[in-house]
Amino acid sequence: MRHIAAAVICAIALAGPVAAQSGQTGPAKMAPRFEVDPFWPKPLPNHWVTGSTIGLSIDAADNVWTIHRPEAVDANFRAADLTAADAADPEALASAPGSVSKTDPIGLCCKVAPPVLVYDAAGAMIKSWGGKGQGYDWPDSNHGITVDHKGNVWLAGNGDKDTQILKFTNTGRFLLQLGRHGVHNGSNDLENFWKPTRIFPDPAANEIYVSDGYGNRRVIVFDADTGKYKRHWGAYGAKPDDAKMPPYNPSAPPSKQFSTVHCVIVSNDGFVYVCDRVNDRIQVFKKDGTFVKEARVDPKTYRSGAVWDMAFSRDPQQTYIYAANGVDEKVNVLLRSTLEVLTSFGDGGRQPGQFFGVHNLATDSKGNLYTAETYTGARVQRFIFKGLAPVKAAQGVPSPAGK
Repeated sequence: MRHIAAAVICAIALAGPVAAQSGQTGPAKMAPRFEVDPFWPKPLPNHWVTGSTIGLSIDAADNVWTIHRPEAVDANFRAADLTAADAADPEALASAPGSVSKTDPIGLCCKVAPPVLVYDAAGAMIKSWGGKGQGYDWPDSNHGITVDHKGNVWLAGNGDKDTQILKFTNTGRFLLQLGRHGVHNGSNDLENFWKPTRIFPDPAANEIYVSDGYGNRRVIVFDADTGKYKRHWGAYGAKPDDAKMPPYNPSAPPSKQFSTVHCVIVSNDGFVYVCDRVNDRIQVFKKDGTFVKEARVDPKTYRSGAVWDMAFSRDPQQTYIYAANGVDEKVNVLLRSTLEVLTSFGDGGRQPGQFFGVHNLATDSKGNLYTAETYTGARVQRFIFKGLAPVKAAQGVPSPAGK
């Protein structure tokens, strides 16, 4: 990644003034450039298929971890999991005894994969696990997966009763649960969550940050080993408030409360970046919760909002932030120092390099970018880092050169 570091000064010099959205015009700007890898990952074994892919993380060996929602797989896509008795008319079965085995599968393809799937850098699936077990409450609706600095795996969920987060070894052995399933007492509850969305580790302090979330309106921090509560805050670093807020309006003053706290990431130089998804903004804090600044991104994005997830570029300075917009089906590339949107790539669709519900982002040690798609997008894609280059404001689908 030396080529990124060497180009930092040039990129900053060409960055220009802060842009509130990714539709800026004018000269091309220097930014990371990507090409989709249409052959990554490799096909899953066992006729497995996935549902809404709702979490993504990269471990120290560049293995790619995903979590999906098995219950989201359509019945027409899991014939091997259903029996003839599930599909046949009961009266027809009764009138023709012996002609149909009630336990026969409807067909051979396909079967729903376990919720946690791990791919190596070549795209081969190397590990799978997850689901209900003894001693912990598996989420009703999976949402988010994180491999921390010690190789442990954290999971969250955004079902109505998902008020817990879970910690496992990388082989799926249960280690810790924070929060009691089905119990929540608002955004200042120090023991329980409500529809948390993502966990992010801070190795320097051995802490984890939780974006909490769809129900609560806060960031909350714990010791990564013991789960001991450390601190929490809401928008602008204030104490969060659960009073009903008006719908997002880009013409109104910025909301004093978070809406959907959909992600939190912590930079190497000690700043905390929060996705306030439905409010179309990123807020930045010091680690103690002191507010630093904010920026709106694609501020005329409604419904589910414009900032779904974020990841840092892998140069030592973490010069860029990649931010997913699952409504506009694109990835924005921001200059971290100013939060200006330099460029974007992607489009809606199901072909390589297009998106349907781009939900999560992660980068590997080589600077490659990975995306996960929710809804029936239900997949993970890889985008190969091609270095810094002058780019247009909207690049479209980043197909391989000559394609």
